[in-house]
Amino acid sequence: MSENESQVASPQEPDYHAMWDGLGMNLADHDMLLGAVGQMYGEMFLSQENRPSSTSYLDFVASNIHSGRIKEMLDKKEAGEATKIIGSFCLYVPEEIVLAAGGIPVGLCSGADWATGKVEEHLPRNTCPLIKSFAGFKLGEVCPYIEASDLVVGENTCDGKKKAYEFFSTQKNMYVVDIPNVHTDETLEMWKAAVKKLAAKIEDECGRKITAESLRDAIHVANEKRRALQRLSATRAADPVPISGLDSLLTVQAAFMDDAPRLTGAINAMAEECEARVVAGEGVAPKGAKRILYTGTPMAVPNWKLFNIIEKAGGVVVGEETCTGSRYYKDLVREDRQTVDEMLDAIAERYFGINCAIFTPNDGRMADIVRMARDLHADGIIDCSLQFCTCYEMESFAVEKAAEEAGIPCMHITTDYANEDAGQLSTRIEAFLEMI
Repeated sequence: MSENESQVASPQEPDYHAMWDGLGMNLADHDMLLGAVGQMYGEMFLSQENRPSSTSYLDFVASNIHSGRIKEMLDKKEAGEATKIIGSFCLYVPEEIVLAAGGIPVGLCSGADWATGKVEEHLPRNTCPLIKSFAGFKLGEVCPYIEASDLVVGENTCDGKKKAYEFFSTQKNMYVVDIPNVHTDETLEMWKAAVKKLAAKIEDECGRKITAESLRDAIHVANEKRRALQRLSATRAADPVPISGLDSLLTVQAAFMDDAPRLTGAINAMAEECEARVVAGEGVAPKGAKRILYTGTPMAVPNWKLFNIIEKAGGVVVGEETCTGSRYYKDLVREDRQTVDEMLDAIAERYFGINCAIFTPNDGRMADIVRMARDLHADGIIDCSLQFCTCYEMESFAVEKAAEEAGIPCMHITTDYANEDAGQLSTRIEAFLEMI
């Protein structure tokens, strides 16, 4: 986001305040939020040296994320090019289904502290920051994605979200999909049924029947975005690394909010430039910089704190085993199914393979972490849990054991969205980088 978004626009810069006001947003607080995030973006992203020139698209996304992108979605609804805006907080809500019904899938704000006092009137103080964040963005009326959404699809993943959605459903039109917590043949069938129930709900909300043609096209659109992200990710195995962890993280964060075909083209352009940088031996960090694989809780916009600390300390993040990382793009939906039912089964099968920490046991995640660390030549692993996130905190012991058995140094961090611990984290991370 640019600071310009929070100011009265010049003749060249559209003024979006009327649009935000029409969504029922708190304009003064929203201006303050945009100013703070715009400053953070400049300090973290625009201060990077030797960024690929194609990452300018990410600057475009960031500067339009609460303004131009919102107008674009609303205009598409107004023109009849889209049916409804469907918001979600989790990777387990299949974007293919929303696209096939003519809807626009978007990720909702949940990456910064906001209206904490109001939130704690409804949710416990010791609730994870991500949950308190999305509740705060709604209660504070500062997320245009939440306000513009016609339906919010939640998911019964962790216990905190399950109970928080009871409150959130009093604030927004909601539908909650059930997610199994074990991987078995029986639970896969349950999940397939849940996906088909979700498809029926989305059809009802959007007022459009999902057809074999529309679903096939939607699967292809989502898969093309994943293929582009896979291509970009592959370049990060090089030394020096052609693109920073910060820019890579923002690319996946954008995938939850930006127009899919447009972003896919931009990611492929970034991948092409990074491939050329690999051949030329050009990187964003010096050759031999300590390479870090990040794993743990996902990082929603604008939660860039940890990556910024790692890379300002001289390390470089070369991969993310997380929902704002490889879990988003590593697997494709099969494109050889013919009927709607068969394609919905293929979607369910693909999403069932996401190794979230809600699953028990979760050996697949441990295998993914070790595989990624080796494929990307990581010197160390940083495993991070948001405070009060029981699933990832519990699983951190298994991560450390898997890393130890693989002979890869590992450090666990527990943090939140605030900056109070930034100094302590910097000290710990600097010591870890020196040790490895």
